[in-house]
Amino acid sequence: MAAVVDINMDMEQARFNMIEQQIRPWEVLDPEVLGVLALVRREDFVPAAHRALAFADLELPIGQGQTMLAPRVEARMLQEAGVRSTDVVLEVGTGSGHMAALLASQAEYVHTVEIDPLLAETARRNLRQAGVTNVSVETGDASRGWSGPAPYDVMVISGALPELPEAFRQQLKVGGRLVAFIGSPPVIEAQLITRTADQAFNTINLFETVVAPLRTTQPRQSFVF
Repeated sequence: MAAVVDINMDMEQARFNMIEQQIRPWEVLDPEVLGVLALVRREDFVPAAHRALAFADLELPIGQGQTMLAPRVEARMLQEAGVRSTDVVLEVGTGSGHMAALLASQAEYVHTVEIDPLLAETARRNLRQAGVTNVSVETGDASRGWSGPAPYDVMVISGALPELPEAFRQQLKVGGRLVAFIGSPPVIEAQLITRTADQAFNTINLFETVVAPLRTTQPRQSFVF
């Protein structure tokens, strides 16, 4: 029993350290977002082999050649999305389901799409075991948008795209927010795009980073000079 208590205490200390040493210094200061990060157990969405590294400042492998975004990147995305309790959210690139769980803790409902069937099933299991009920995990290629119950209040794309397909903008409600990684290494910008009117959009470059490309069945377009 003592050993179990020690492990739990170690996890809680590691979670506290992650928030204080990684996430706050990255300008994530919204108390509601920080509360969500303390509540949603990141370690439950990490493969058992990497559980000890659940709170490390790095991307973790989750199988099928895919990785989980670093904690500070997920936290910043969550803050910038400004999710409200009445929002319907689309996430593209479910992975292990952790980002969907974070979004679901603030939203009315989250639709998340994963291209890999095995990862999609893993995410469903992780979310179910975590008691998250307001998320549906769908399998498919959403790299060029996902009509589903569009338009959405919030859209989050959890992998890099060379450019943003127009379908994403058109599937966003007026007043809606989209957080995406746009570009190719070594220059990838995290962007916040807000639909301010029917055909008007405001784009803010948040920070530069390097994240894995979003998996797609679509052929990658090459630049022609």
